[in-house]
Amino acid sequence: MPLKTEKPKKLYYSIREVAEMFDVAESLLRYWETEFPQIRPKTTGNRVRQYTEKEIEQLRLIYNLVKVRGFKLAAARKMLHQNKKNVDSSTQALERLIRVREDLRELKRQLDYLT
Repeated sequence: MPLKTEKPKKLYYSIREVAEMFDVAESLLRYWETEFPQIRPKTTGNRVRQYTEKEIEQLRLIYNLVKVRGFKLAAARKMLHQNKKNVDSSTQALERLIRVREDLRELKRQLDYLT
């Protein structure tokens, strides 16, 4: 049986956990909340943000547009509003390519070790 490498999914993630997922500051996530209406995490009585998988997926799209592809925030908003399906599919393709690249690098390290 293959080893499970994924963490079990949670119902809610804290802002710290989400910031670590994307390797960004918590303040950037709070700023993106003001710029993108799609991101509305639930807040508790103590004003603690709780992100769902849906919000994390929206952040993944925004991160790809802004940080990876270099879009300005206004352009990213427009892309998400007009072309969400294309943005989503290109984000998924890019993530797959990054995973393949990392796998290939690991294989190269292992081959280098053998020689």
